Amino acid sequence: MRQALEQRGVKRVAGVLLDLGVSSPQLDEPRRGFSFLRDGPLDMRMDTTRGETAAEWLSRAEENEIREVIRTYGEERFAKPIAAAIVEARGREPLRTTRQLAEIVGRAVRTREPGQHPATRTFQALRIHVNQELEELEVTLPIAAGLLEKGGRLAVISFHSLEDRIVKHFIRARSTADQLPRGVPVRAADLPEPELKPVGRAIKPTAAEAKRNPRARSAVLRVAEKVH
Repeated sequence: MRQALEQRGVKRVAGVLLDLGVSSPQLDEPRRGFSFLRDGPLDMRMDTTRGETAAEWLSRAEENEIREVIRTYGEERFAKPIAAAIVEARGREPLRTTRQLAEIVGRAVRTREPGQHPATRTFQALRIHVNQELEELEVTLPIAAGLLEKGGRLAVISFHSLEDRIVKHFIRARSTADQLPRGVPVRAADLPEPELKPVGRAIKPTAAEAKRNPRARSAVLRVAEKVH
């Protein structure tokens, strides 16, 4: 963002919109390996020119690493049996395709919410891990806020609770005045003004919008305004 603005001779902007959703064409392209609905190579990289694929990581990771990634990034309560099943399966043959992984997870998950594929959370977790999505978000938010002019707004659309939690905590932290130890003789009016202030409450799609666009059903929009 900084480089793009510098190239255009721009120092500050009136707004930044971050849409954290994965591109639908990427999800729908079997060769990218994001979806369990269509068989393809188990890749999952946003940038296919660099980094480790999901298949490569699963081939070398310890069982406890796989379990923690699935539990943390997928919020998957069956992370332990899924990780064990993956390690057992790779001992028989390499895991190379999305169908292989989806079938392994499907056999390991005993029950699932109505309408949700058993592999949904596992695929989400691996995609987030392979692309370091949460780390990227934590780096990006302060940069975006720093580029805003006074009164400028930062709007972020997240699509799962881990992203939304990072955004919510960032806005809260930047909207709170510095906390001094109890008893320090400083008036509240003399404390430095917070960098941001929240604008309204989190906005979620209506039932009608989610029906028109099912991939928007988990979206959450949060907005903050630059104070100074």
